Amino acid sequence: MSDPETDTPIDLQGKILLADPSLHDGIFDRSVILLADHSAEEGAFGLILNHPTGHVVGEFLKDDAFEPLKNIAVHLGGPVSKEHLTFSAFWWTQEDHLKWHVRIPVEQAVKRSRQPGTLVRAFVGYSGWTAGQLEGEIRRNSWITTRPTAALLGQSHDKDLWAEILRSMSPYHRILAEAPENPRAN
Repeated sequence: MSDPETDTPIDLQGKILLADPSLHDGIFDRSVILLADHSAEEGAFGLILNHPTGHVVGEFLKDDAFEPLKNIAVHLGGPVSKEHLTFSAFWWTQEDHLKWHVRIPVEQAVKRSRQPGTLVRAFVGYSGWTAGQLEGEIRRNSWITTRPTAALLGQSHDKDLWAEILRSMSPYHRILAEAPENPRAN
């Protein structure tokens, strides 16, 4: 007999994942992840938006082709393939939808970086889940899902982003955002 709660598909494509406060250890602590790709059959792929490494592209890539991107901040995209640096571009459409291109070649990153309203980021690593894995984590309340808002691209993509998004969601989420990292330490 199947459980309808675990059989119901969850549409996560383009959603923002906010780590539940219970994920307070490790790379996902207070993470904000854009799910760039998701399907029930293939799993999910996303990028952590709020973990800057404190480095810029120019520190790693010295070739002249990367010169226009040298000051772009490098973010930790997740725990998978952290030895790879990739570029992604994010922008809003006139229909008020967030669009993105991930893992784009340097030429496209340079072109996108010159387009007004487009945010180009460099990432080391990515976040990935096998088929059904993320859905199970969401059903266990490890993640809070929401839609991105137009404010996302203008916000600081640092650790404060997690709390900023939570505060805007509801009074309950505001309480989560303002709770101390370790309530037992109070």
